[in-house]
Amino acid sequence: MVSIKVPPLGESITEATVSRWLKREGEAVAAGETLVELETDKITVEVPALKAGVLTRRSRAEGDVVGVSDVLGDLDDSVGAATTVAPVATAAPPAPRAEAARPPESPHVPPSPVVPPPASPDVRSAPSARKLADEAGVNLAEVQGTGRGGVVSRPDVVAAMAAPVPAAAPEPAHPPTSPHVPSSPAVPPTLHSQFALNRPATEQHRDIREKMTTRRKRIAENLLAAQHNTAHLTTFNEIDMTAVAALRDRMRERVEKTHGVKLSYMPFFAKAAVIALEQFRSVNGKVDGDSIVYHNYVNLGIAVASDAGLVVPNLKEAQRMGVLAMAREIAALAQRARESKLTIDDLTGGTFTITNGGVFGSLLSTPIINYPQVGILGLHKMQDRPVAVNGQVVIRPMMYTALSYDHRMIDGQQAVLFLVRVKELMEDPESMLIS
Repeated sequence: MVSIKVPPLGESITEATVSRWLKREGEAVAAGETLVELETDKITVEVPALKAGVLTRRSRAEGDVVGVSDVLGDLDDSVGAATTVAPVATAAPPAPRAEAARPPESPHVPPSPVVPPPASPDVRSAPSARKLADEAGVNLAEVQGTGRGGVVSRPDVVAAMAAPVPAAAPEPAHPPTSPHVPSSPAVPPTLHSQFALNRPATEQHRDIREKMTTRRKRIAENLLAAQHNTAHLTTFNEIDMTAVAALRDRMRERVEKTHGVKLSYMPFFAKAAVIALEQFRSVNGKVDGDSIVYHNYVNLGIAVASDAGLVVPNLKEAQRMGVLAMAREIAALAQRARESKLTIDDLTGGTFTITNGGVFGSLLSTPIINYPQVGILGLHKMQDRPVAVNGQVVIRPMMYTALSYDHRMIDGQQAVLFLVRVKELMEDPESMLIS
């Protein structure tokens, strides 16, 4: 018998949440096959079977919080996986032999042996979506995913719960067994059926309560730390995106054909931020007790929204990269984030962060510092607006930008000049390509 334990989760990570079991009790597994997924505040960890055998016990349920080296279950390695697959697959009873026609002795049909339900279809979905779907009886295969790449998110499940169910065909009329006792449904109505039938929700079902995931708790703790431990302030500016939009349009098709990268505005902002950080060193640092730390490198964090929550993977040594290298690396990080394949190294060591609320339509916001960093650059929606140019009112694609900073380390003058420098570089993007 082999105990399945929580593996080391990475530097400074001591606990995780059991996100999803991929194997049932009594099911055969091969060596190296994933048994369970654990969700930490940073990444999703897959726990594989170290040996072939049969999963005999799952000691922790989905949603449980576990620590490093905690036992998740037991694996019987005395029986090879190959010899145990057949009994599971042939659990159904054999069909009875044909006999001469005769009246049945009893209308009662003997119950079939209890067989574990079939595994869920391979639907890309968030852990919170799977949990809610299981509780509400929603088939994820029938839910339209609106996340990136068709991932089914929790709001998609809620929308499916609220959708009306097609009316069933009327049954033949038959006399009721009793005119005074209304017939009861065979199965108690679930939350899904209450939404589906558009009945008024009772007070106890008006809210849905679920346990906060480990990742969401850590995000909340980090945001509160930023508010409580920093002198948080934000300064704003506005960028004329005409020049960078024209440059991107000229380069986009050639870059995609030659380098296989879809060129967005983010690599230009990333390069502009790195150049500005090299000029204003206090924005690329941190406060450590009574000391101030200046970084002579830039590990640039790019905030990525995923179904599991916000993550901030880092471009390590971004000061060494050009715009195309940044475009390639940002695309790779975003893809790994959406597939929950980021590593601990991807998510640690950041010195400055960029967040882009404009992709969701935000026109203006005050981003929260990614503590213990001291600065974060917020991007917003690019919008055509009338502006005065050389005494004439013209329509230009404009974007508001925001720099939130820790006033303990960064003076207002430095913060304003940093954002002005980013503006200058974005309005003259060719200068970044030769820097």
